[in-house]
Amino acid sequence: MPRASAADAAATAQRVLETATAHFSERGYSATSVDDIATAAGVTRGAVYHHYASKPGLFSAVAVAQQKSIAAAIVEATIGVEPQAALRVGSHAFLDAITQGASARVLLVEGPAVLSWTEWRQHDNDGPAAELRTGLAEAGVSPGLIDALATALSGAMNELALWLSERPSDATAHIHAHAALDLLLSSVPGAETGKGPEPKPGTFL
Repeated sequence: MPRASAADAAATAQRVLETATAHFSERGYSATSVDDIATAAGVTRGAVYHHYASKPGLFSAVAVAQQKSIAAAIVEATIGVEPQAALRVGSHAFLDAITQGASARVLLVEGPAVLSWTEWRQHDNDGPAAELRTGLAEAGVSPGLIDALATALSGAMNELALWLSERPSDATAHIHAHAALDLLLSSVPGAETGKGPEPKPGTFL
């Protein structure tokens, strides 16, 4: 039987990743087995382990993909935006992105429990937190304050995202969450603040 091409292998790895993402976000990590993922993806257990060495390794790959997706949403939202406004626009984009689909549960609920604290923080620092530090720098925040302020804001926004994700169909909660985020950002020197975005169809979990 001919070996799978590189394209076939990449497609299988992506299918496994997407299936794992759905299972981890819907059932949770502990309630999902590798066999569950393999069956749903239409591959063998061995194929899963061929692409991802372990179940924790597969979860880590899922978390990285979610972080990259959120970071990309922040970058897209801030293209062409003035530096003074980019921090606010990017922060609101983060809140919307992390409360859609699998991100909130994978990153904020399952992630800290499954990954080591060091690995979880590294994923965050390489993704949305990096965009947050860039936004603070562009807003003119003193370089000596950026890391501390980014840590404080990131923690607050993660908690706000969890709060909002627990109210998936509540349009008022969406408005309040963005209003609270604007109040939080108003304490950042140099950052332009204003009214957060109105809820849009499809923004809820």
